[in-house]
Amino acid sequence: MSEFAALIHNENIKIYSRVRTWIMLILLAVMSALIPVLYYFTSKSESSMMGLWDSFQVTVSVAFFLNTIFTVVVASDSVAGEFSSGTIKLLLIRPWSRSKILLSKYISMVLFGLLSTGVLIAFGFGAAYIFSSSSSGEGISALTAWSPAEYSFLDLLCRYTELFLTAALAFMVSSVFRASGLAIGLSLFIMFAKNIIVAIFNPERYEWARYLIFTHMDLRGYLLSDNGPGGATLWFSLAVLAVYYVLFLFIAWVVFRKRDVAA
Repeated sequence: MSEFAALIHNENIKIYSRVRTWIMLILLAVMSALIPVLYYFTSKSESSMMGLWDSFQVTVSVAFFLNTIFTVVVASDSVAGEFSSGTIKLLLIRPWSRSKILLSKYISMVLFGLLSTGVLIAFGFGAAYIFSSSSSGEGISALTAWSPAEYSFLDLLCRYTELFLTAALAFMVSSVFRASGLAIGLSLFIMFAKNIIVAIFNPERYEWARYLIFTHMDLRGYLLSDNGPGGATLWFSLAVLAVYYVLFLFIAWVVFRKRDVAA
């Protein structure tokens, strides 16, 4: 177990020794803190300022796109970067199985996603706490039975679930095709085009569309209603996402274990 922990530590060193990683984290922190500040200085009066939780929600809705993109970049480069630089051969001659190597890379990517989300929350909430009115976020309370704090936490959890699935897809493409650019491009396409795809293949019209991953990636609708796309329930959506998630990682694992890197 200590050897596997050392392997994860080694993968984290690869991620955080790059200037690119710190630039992404700094940009995320600045963006998260900047949005509440801009709202504060552009508000005409105290009454027009947003409350704490409303301000935090706006920050999350904007900055989380950046958070997802940065996590996808790390996931895409995790395996493909080893092949493009040729360091995969040095890694595979170590006394570790390919399964452990792949798992350590995936865990390191997940840890980065958690860290980047933590940075977003810390700077976003901190700035919203300083640059907001004393209102407790009535805009959120009026839409749902959840308290503003509960709604914000569940909204973040739903957004992170989407990030989790998108990063898993990028990780699979990186492992299968050894192309970080393709992994990033495909993941970003899904991020921005999934709503269009759902509108075209509406599960209300097509029964089979209820089993597409795009239909269930955004779970935030369940915070306001018990019924999802095509009459789906939360548990059905989670089951569909779980099947795709296992499929992504299974394909990555099978291909990585059998890939010939001698050439």
